[in-house]
Amino acid sequence: MPESIKITENSSKLTKYSELIPQIKSLIENEKNLYANLANISAALKQVFNFWWVGFYLVDEQNNQELVLGPFQGPIACTRIKFGRGVCGTSWKEQKTILVPDVDKFPGHIACSSLSQSEIVVPMFGNNGLIGVLDVDSELLNNFDSIDQKIFRRNLQINKILNFKML
Repeated sequence: MPESIKITENSSKLTKYSELIPQIKSLIENEKNLYANLANISAALKQVFNFWWVGFYLVDEQNNQELVLGPFQGPIACTRIKFGRGVCGTSWKEQKTILVPDVDKFPGHIACSSLSQSEIVVPMFGNNGLIGVLDVDSELLNNFDSIDQKIFRRNLQINKILNFKML
């Protein structure tokens, strides 16, 4: 298991992702605990890209109409998000990745932090449907693009390691 993430300094976003993906796979491949793996994925993404907030919201097993805060890196966060509310709840409802260049222009955005300016949310699916979402926030406007969307949806491939698929 790697003790640190090594990325070429001053490299492009695409290069960073291409260097990071195999390191994430190595980091989590022998660990079967979902929470431990999600925590390390959050930490790796935060460390490499210095995103404002990186984490997971998981469908609450007690109340399947809410997402509950899971492993994350960043400032304190909203603990629960209702189905269809905000970017995370909308991604869950629509079962698709949502890229938001300016969160103030997203109808019903939930401001867990007023410093968050842009966001990308990726739903995660298990054998019985949606299990949660990956939520990544930036303090910069328009900080996410088709590269992030493609990597999170297709190329990150943590889905195969964790036995769920990301759309």
